Amino acid sequence: MRTVELLPDDAADRAVRRAWRRLAAAGMPSQEAHTHPTNRPHLTLATADALPEAARDEVAEALDALPVGLCLEGLLRFPGRTRVLAWAVRPDPELLRLHGAVWRALASSPGAGAMNPLHAPGRWIPHITLGRSRRPAWDLPDQELLPAGLRGPVRGRLTGARSYDSATRTIEDLVPHGRP
Repeated sequence: MRTVELLPDDAADRAVRRAWRRLAAAGMPSQEAHTHPTNRPHLTLATADALPEAARDEVAEALDALPVGLCLEGLLRFPGRTRVLAWAVRPDPELLRLHGAVWRALASSPGAGAMNPLHAPGRWIPHITLGRSRRPAWDLPDQELLPAGLRGPVRGRLTGARSYDSATRTIEDLVPHGRP
């Protein structure tokens, strides 16, 4: 599986890592415990079986929209076999346009293979993961899960992009079309 992910600016990255540390210090599941070198705060736009060469130019063109605004507000809890606690990302029009362009670039490329339908326009719930657990967790109110100073909207920019390859557990920087 390959992803297309957006990366936050330094200040937003630090805010997310602060939330990770807060959860870990409270003994709750947190991405802080995920020590693989590729682990960092990110917003996933799409996942597909592959990131074929045919789609790369269109993805790079879509990424020309970077940087785009980032507003983290409120927490989300996703149920399932693996429960997820996430920081909600406000889906403003600029971000939705970029997401749609990346989705179309991959969906129109036969070499991309199957795509995760949860990332499809209209179904996608933009978020940055704070923690994952196979057991019930995070039963405190939202205000008690986030560090003081990060309980209101946190604003920043999404400034970079990458792709994660789950087969090799490596990342590849994705460069917008208009940049070297």
